Amino acid sequence: MDVHVSIAECRNLSDDSQESSLASGEARLPRVSYRRKVTPSGGGQAYGGAISRGKKLLWLMLIHILFCGLIAVSAVLADDQLQWGQRYSRNMVSNETGLAETFDPATSKNIKWEVPLGTETYSTPVVSGDKVLIGTNNERPRDPRHKGDRGVLLCLDEKDGSLCWQLIVPKLVPARYRDWPRTGICSPATVEGERVYVVSNRGEVMCLDLNGQTNGNDGPYRDEGRLMATPDAEPMDVTKTDADIIWLFDIEAETGVHQHDAAHSSILLLLEFLYINTSNGLDSEHKYIPAPNAPSLIVLDKTTGRLVAQEDQKISPRIFHCTWSSPALGQVDGRTQVLFCGGDGVCYAFEALQSAPETAIVQKLNNVWRFDCDPTAPKENVHQYIGNRRESPSNIKSMPVFYGNRVYVTVGGDIWWGKNEAWLKCIDASKTGDITGCGEVWSYPLKNHCCSTPAIYDGLVFVADCGRQIHCVDADTGRPYWMHETKGEIWGSTLVADGKVYIGTRQRDFWVLAASRNKRIISSIELDSPMNSTPVAANGVIYIATMKKLYAVKETSE
Repeated sequence: MDVHVSIAECRNLSDDSQESSLASGEARLPRVSYRRKVTPSGGGQAYGGAISRGKKLLWLMLIHILFCGLIAVSAVLADDQLQWGQRYSRNMVSNETGLAETFDPATSKNIKWEVPLGTETYSTPVVSGDKVLIGTNNERPRDPRHKGDRGVLLCLDEKDGSLCWQLIVPKLVPARYRDWPRTGICSPATVEGERVYVVSNRGEVMCLDLNGQTNGNDGPYRDEGRLMATPDAEPMDVTKTDADIIWLFDIEAETGVHQHDAAHSSILLLLEFLYINTSNGLDSEHKYIPAPNAPSLIVLDKTTGRLVAQEDQKISPRIFHCTWSSPALGQVDGRTQVLFCGGDGVCYAFEALQSAPETAIVQKLNNVWRFDCDPTAPKENVHQYIGNRRESPSNIKSMPVFYGNRVYVTVGGDIWWGKNEAWLKCIDASKTGDITGCGEVWSYPLKNHCCSTPAIYDGLVFVADCGRQIHCVDADTGRPYWMHETKGEIWGSTLVADGKVYIGTRQRDFWVLAASRNKRIISSIELDSPMNSTPVAANGVIYIATMKKLYAVKETSE
């Protein structure tokens, strides 16, 4: 077994063991046919796989032993970046040190390597097992057999950026307003061991082999050739540089959602479960929700791809535009909460599943609390406010961040169709029920709109907005310390690492600032094209994706 992968898996175990309530079940779902259509059965509840109190205690003890034994190993290792944001909490903070303060592609200063992507890139890279994964489009084909608009997930060698393999997915037909032209695969991957979990541009949840086809087609899914081809074409030959799909779950076909604009979901992995937002949204004319009864949040078994649970909060009829926020995780008083922000502007907390059902009945996720981030906004007939820049519902495009029994989230009017207001909210996650009237700790106004997920570091919150501003505020009180205006609007999130704040804009300017209460600009670099994603740090390298290139930036000894 590869040593690096083994260490990465050990880190996964040590991370999992920090969640004391996660070791509550040994039961596994029975393996199901990968061809069988798994149809939700009305949201009935089943609590199969229950285990005795003695077994629970034994499981907790085993995880504690593993954690204590492995924490010393993981503490001295440079870290991979296995998902978008910090594991579980989604905090946009990294423990990496020795990172570059500046770089220059023109002179190759501090540039380890750079590689071309497609022409539009909205995905944030992840790093695992000596590989870098990033979604893009097919406007610069790496395989001449694939012509035209496609979704692409590239797997690159961490050492030099060379291609290991790629996932190629044709567009949804009709594509416009469901799978927007040339946006490619927008969803960042999530990695555990040798398994890659990602949502394709067509809303298919896929489990992939991190090694691609180099070690053979593992199966049980073996229709890669059919998936790569358009519906009117013959299946394609599967080569060594194609992805190896283990299983596939089609969200639209299996749950009835109506994907809008693009699938954008960063999968939350906890124990044996995958928590996934569905990208349910408006029709092509932006007048109504075609799937008002479809779920906004679903849970799959990571081994089989089977649907095991979904939210039942009737979020979909109130979605103003789409569902783009991915779930996070927190633990309050020993209770593990899955935090999810709906397209209705409400932040929800659900009890995390502790064991899998032994039947095919789909569970309902148990709601712990709900917080309406914009309670005075319109709540009925919400789509009559489409295009109203003065009055409209709010929605949430960023991820919630759990930190110190609080949830930090950005919320506001929709970029394209809503009002010109936005806020950074701090919510008390220790309460239960409808906490709209009592859960707000503080609220801080942002400019116009916001897509960015906050970064909490050293008692400070760093966040950017679509009004070209980077903000630093006090995490306890919301008091502002400073604001910096950039050249362009910001869709990505701030990364805080090595005492620095890294952020790029849609006007090509990339900024490095001090992560402190006093504003200090360290450097500003103009790159080749706009940036939509979040910088990430892994193994001493900063990865920065523009629309057209991926840069690996590493401090040199010059």
